[in-house]
Amino acid sequence: MSEARTTHCPECDGRLKANDTETICAQCGLVVAEDHIDHGPEWRSFDDDDTNPERTGAPLTRSRHDRGLSTEIGRSSRVKGRKRRQWARMRRQHSRAQISSKRERNQVYAFTEIRRLVSSLSLPRHVRESACALFERAQNEDLLRGRSIEGFASAAVYATCRVSSVSRTVEEVTDAARASEGEHRAAYRALNRELDLPTGPIDPAEYLPRFATKLDLDSTVERRAREYVDEARARGLVAGKNPSGVAAACLYTAAVEESAGLTQQRAADVADVTPVTVRNTYTALQD
Repeated sequence: MSEARTTHCPECDGRLKANDTETICAQCGLVVAEDHIDHGPEWRSFDDDDTNPERTGAPLTRSRHDRGLSTEIGRSSRVKGRKRRQWARMRRQHSRAQISSKRERNQVYAFTEIRRLVSSLSLPRHVRESACALFERAQNEDLLRGRSIEGFASAAVYATCRVSSVSRTVEEVTDAARASEGEHRAAYRALNRELDLPTGPIDPAEYLPRFATKLDLDSTVERRAREYVDEARARGLVAGKNPSGVAAACLYTAAVEESAGLTQQRAADVADVTPVTVRNTYTALQD
């Protein structure tokens, strides 16, 4: 490195000339330094080198049983005849070898169901990763014996939403899940009891943006409803009540105040509660 920083050739004392990769003498042609080290990332994409320069591969993920480290045998239209049949056999055997036990097979099925649920409910990626990790933890604790895998998949998604304060109701999760409501509740009770999850009540304010969008209410009504949620919490009206019902009642109260034309039935339908639930909280806020 010291020779690369000199300005004269060590052989003939001539002037050095540097380019991108080499430092040479302009008189005798001696290569003083070569192979310049590029300390940046080595990126390359085999799909599209121009628009996608990534070469590092997909990141590790908890939503796959092998953390996303397994390889795949690709397909090529240029391979014909015997070679193509050989590749098909190799691809089939490789796919079978990726799952070596019944435990891994259950993980693959459950993780696929979790990814489907997360996509159907429009949940963020961190919910998917945490739900898969929670299912794997339940499997390690042997909680799946005699219970439904689909139920644990939906329960893991719902429990992750509760822990992360993401506003999704039980009805929304069970409607999108392949498990029945009974299977979901049994699995969720097992998760909450055996794993001691830090699940707390969801803040009704978490439901307001989603409900306001579905009801086509403007930001003024949503902002006023948020003030009603704070008031209901300060007066102890939230404790022991369905948070989605409280959010719907606060939106209805704000809509009445702003003359937005919202009915109790529409507010109850978007929160999946009865109009009586909305009416009771509305009456309490008026009092």
